[in-house]
Amino acid sequence: MKSIFINEPGNATIGSIVDKQPEQGEVKIKIHYVGICGSDLSTYMGKNPMVQYPRIPGHEISGVIVETGEGVSEEYIGKQVTCMPYTNCGQCYPCRTGRTNACKYNETLGVQRDGAMTEFHNVPFSKLLFAEGLSKKKLALVEPLSVGFHAVARGEVTDNDTVMVLGCGMIGAGAIIRSVLRGAKVIAVDIDQRKLEIAKSIGSTHIVNAMDNDFESQILRLTDNFGPSVTIEAAGNNNTYQTAIAQVAFTGRVVFIGYAGKEIAFPTHLFVQKELDMKGSRNATQSDFEAVINYLRKNDDSEKLITKIIEPEEFPKEIKEWSENSGAIMKILVKF
Repeated sequence: MKSIFINEPGNATIGSIVDKQPEQGEVKIKIHYVGICGSDLSTYMGKNPMVQYPRIPGHEISGVIVETGEGVSEEYIGKQVTCMPYTNCGQCYPCRTGRTNACKYNETLGVQRDGAMTEFHNVPFSKLLFAEGLSKKKLALVEPLSVGFHAVARGEVTDNDTVMVLGCGMIGAGAIIRSVLRGAKVIAVDIDQRKLEIAKSIGSTHIVNAMDNDFESQILRLTDNFGPSVTIEAAGNNNTYQTAIAQVAFTGRVVFIGYAGKEIAFPTHLFVQKELDMKGSRNATQSDFEAVINYLRKNDDSEKLITKIIEPEEFPKEIKEWSENSGAIMKILVKF
């Protein structure tokens, strides 16, 4: 069956793999759409240290169950699904304390193990999420939005907060949406005006271009000179990491989602002077996924987050272009 491969940095091709029967406890999914994730882009660019090549990318899944393995009832055949693309060992400290999204030995589809950019993909039944009422396209948006939802949970955002989200791609969009749903005032920050306009359309109270000469004064003006009570870093670069700490209010909360790709030096006195709470945010929990599904059920215009839809044969060209102009893309779906 047809499959997409990233063979090495800068080299993506279309090939084929053997279609396997689902094992015990698994189902076979006919793939409708798979979103191209930032981690797929990092794999293509050779910036993902967790990847070994060649790798089949893809973990933002939309599909339908077409076959069940032993132990799974055939009554599920025909159900539209997405899935949680993470593994968890059940034995490490995070697993034993209920935070399986941060399992020490996690293997994410398309990263540490081959992903779902194929015509069919087998998934453990326990990882499925049933989302009746969602379109096939919306199903592929669940996983990336859930990562931003999880960051908001990590930041303990309430309706008393002003949240600054740094980076308005799909992950940042999830953080914006969830913060708005929790009643917070949201300041969306990016360097791409098109993404900022989308951020405004999904509920951001204010949008600010980080390239503005008066960026810092704008943030202060919008927060009564205190700074935002919560900053969420969703871009993964040196500047946004620094800004998240520099701009947050005293006693504020800082949540980091993005991988910066290199070590970053911080003015550590701010950690103490501001008495900051700083947290990492990794993947998402089942409750985050379910919250996204509930949101998508109620929002008919959420497909506007999709930049374009491509055929598998277009993947090598599209990911090359995205790597050369990463700011222009919100979400690309591959249609199988």
